Amino acid sequence: MTTTTTRPATTGKDPSALSLGLHRGVIELKGFFREWDNVVFTFALPIVLLALLGSLFSGIYEGSTVTSAQYFVPSMIAAGVASATFVNLGISIAADRDDGTLKRLRGAPMPKSAYFLGKVVMVLVISIAEVVILLGLGMLLFDVELPTEASRWVTFGWVFLLGVIGCSFLGIAASSLARTERSAAAVMNLPYIVLAFISGIFYTPISALPEPLQQLGAVFPLKWMAQGFRSVFLPDDILPQEIVTTSWEHGRIALVLGAWCIGGLLLCLTTFRWRGRRDR
Repeated sequence: MTTTTTRPATTGKDPSALSLGLHRGVIELKGFFREWDNVVFTFALPIVLLALLGSLFSGIYEGSTVTSAQYFVPSMIAAGVASATFVNLGISIAADRDDGTLKRLRGAPMPKSAYFLGKVVMVLVISIAEVVILLGLGMLLFDVELPTEASRWVTFGWVFLLGVIGCSFLGIAASSLARTERSAAAVMNLPYIVLAFISGIFYTPISALPEPLQQLGAVFPLKWMAQGFRSVFLPDDILPQEIVTTSWEHGRIALVLGAWCIGGLLLCLTTFRWRGRRDR
């Protein structure tokens, strides 16, 4: 007598890359918040800089109601978003590459896009938290007022999203520059600090920068993120203190940030490595 084994019918579909990426994002967030030293450094650096430098600035710009400290707040928000995306992603991916996580994930039956989507979910949540904390600090210490016009919040939304996407792609691409996990922090923080200086983050106003640095900073997305956020949280009477004095150039901001999103994606596709150099 022969017995026939019947497999149960499966009606469910394989999980999509989107659902796997969201699940991976939850795992990434849990891993991030378990490492308290990383959490403290990620959030504390922009907060400490805002509190210290904002307290050092004084005075009101001529022809405006904006103080030097208030001018500094949206610029520091842009720097906080760049830190949460570019620096944090570069270091975390370099660590995954160094400890063999990327090598194992590449061989797993999971779409490669799910890994990157998980990382983007992580930095998106961190960036939102960074913005809330910095904006709250600016309101508490420097009397920054939230805009009441819906159009300003729409501007904030697309500047934030384009900035997060562009800086995330650049962080993923730059992660390949670090040979090991130990060197990743230095490799990622050096260009971040340089870009912060030439993008006018630590200058109030940006027009105080030497013209060659203004032109160099205008090549990169951080300068345009900061200008976009200033257009949201500062009144238009501060425009004479900007490099441009007639408008906030929202069209140009969108064009430059969008170009860096596309360029960053191309850099990721051409430079990203799944294996560390020691594995070759």
